[in-house]
Amino acid sequence: MKPKIFAVDIDGTITDNKGGRVDLDALAALRYLVKLGHKVIYVTGRSSIEAYVLSVFGGTTRIAVGENGGIITSGPTEHKLIGNRQECLDAFQFLKTKIPDVVEKPVFPRITEVVLERNFDITIGKKLFSENDLNVQLSDSMYAYHINSKGVNKANGFLEVMKMFSATRQDVIAIGDSETDIPLFEMADVSVAMGNASEDVKSHATIAVQGREGDGVIEALEKIELKLPVK
Repeated sequence: MKPKIFAVDIDGTITDNKGGRVDLDALAALRYLVKLGHKVIYVTGRSSIEAYVLSVFGGTTRIAVGENGGIITSGPTEHKLIGNRQECLDAFQFLKTKIPDVVEKPVFPRITEVVLERNFDITIGKKLFSENDLNVQLSDSMYAYHINSKGVNKANGFLEVMKMFSATRQDVIAIGDSETDIPLFEMADVSVAMGNASEDVKSHATIAVQGREGDGVIEALEKIELKLPVK
């Protein structure tokens, strides 16, 4: 089997959204893929540094796409920025004047985005950004709400990784669970939605599994028969 590049979400995919605990069986399966010659790259709404550290200690490919595509980290001091945090901060200040309940979520420091608690109606926030022609977008990772620069998404961020390996969409398999994974699904040859994903997210994937979170990753790998050795 020709080596593939796996674009794997973290929260709600290899972790539970409540405690953020990594499913060790799923991590072992991903590590095994790397041993077979595939590449496993985390594409997440979390900090790219968090994801990069997970790749180091978890034994997967040492490249991470973080902040929903806003930054790519390929080494301790090697970061490529795509998003613009200042315009996200400006949008956050504006949003607070319209929705007083809006607050930042305490997370690992961000470089290109602003992360918010999921304590308000996101559709109102999206409408406010659109009506006021702000150069940002608001999305829901199920872990948090994210303000990113307009045009920043997981697919655009992952394209930078594809360039590193001269890869095409036929080389990519995407696994995720939230609306932030939809752009990634649409640019991958094969995409898998977890059992905990919404019906809308599942409708954009080529495969939807019943298993939730880590169990879903195991089920996904079995469905696409990637336990076979690379030839």
